[in-house]
Amino acid sequence: MKVFPYPRLRGTVSLRVDAARVKAPEQPREQLDSRARSVVERAVALGLAETEDWEIATLAVSATIPSKAIEPGGPWSDVVVVAVLTDRTTNTRVTSRLAPEAEGGREWRGELQVLRTDLFDRATLTVLVVATVDGVPGRIIAEATDDWIVDARSDTPTREQSFDIKEVGFAKGPRWLQNFTDAPWIVNASGTLPTVHINTDFEGMTDVLGAEGRGPEGLVNQLMVSQMAADVWIAVFHSAIGDLEIEDDGTPLFPHGWQGEVLREMLPDVLPDRTLEDALRDVHRRRVGATGWTELQPRIQYAAMRRAEVPRALSETVRGLDKLKREDEA
Repeated sequence: MKVFPYPRLRGTVSLRVDAARVKAPEQPREQLDSRARSVVERAVALGLAETEDWEIATLAVSATIPSKAIEPGGPWSDVVVVAVLTDRTTNTRVTSRLAPEAEGGREWRGELQVLRTDLFDRATLTVLVVATVDGVPGRIIAEATDDWIVDARSDTPTREQSFDIKEVGFAKGPRWLQNFTDAPWIVNASGTLPTVHINTDFEGMTDVLGAEGRGPEGLVNQLMVSQMAADVWIAVFHSAIGDLEIEDDGTPLFPHGWQGEVLREMLPDVLPDRTLEDALRDVHRRRVGATGWTELQPRIQYAAMRRAEVPRALSETVRGLDKLKREDEA
């Protein structure tokens, strides 16, 4: 929980993307239809644009702020509502001031423009309420309760990103995979999405991957998939912790995208009974410090196995194999 040395606005600040359009050179603006926006997912999929070579995207943004923000006699003045789009991969931060629909109203609207070259993949859109407090301008007195995701590539407006799975023969695959020809799979967490590379050269791998049902192959398939998922969770956790953004005072920040979501999911099991912020600071301190990092590894493994449901998959596999054995003996 952050503590601010000045009064903050209480209440909910809501954010919406009401429309999106793109523009390519010497072409008319393309207004994206409602399929490109999901209010439930709070996401915009610019990949649905038919104009593939678009250079500028314009988002129509609206926000609702608590009435106390503009009531006379409050501890702040000169209230401004700002939409902020952030893409940490390209180190881009685009802002746009919104305007009130009516004098003293709670509804604010405006447009935010962003260049295609400034978006690598997925950016985060939020709203900040800024004011002068105690004579100091530029104080953030509130922010949107829930942000939006602006995806420059996807044609599906969704917040969740699934892990990518690629089947490839390691022996004749990419050069870096040729070093792991005896491994059934390798997880790469360095890209925009964690990817599981499955080695189709591994004996029996193709048959197990295609197996279904409650037979031996199907049971092994369930167990293998859960173990893959556990490996992904571990790899992503280490990748995210190893690439944190650090504030000037040494405080680590949660990364955006799937890295941040993985940390928020796993930290309660890695360091129970602590707030997410305290857990992140402690894990970062142990990783860069002299001691404590090794002791955390069993907790990280445990958190990953829970998320991947390895215990359940193993129990079902054991029971299923035992049942098949009894049926054969009968």
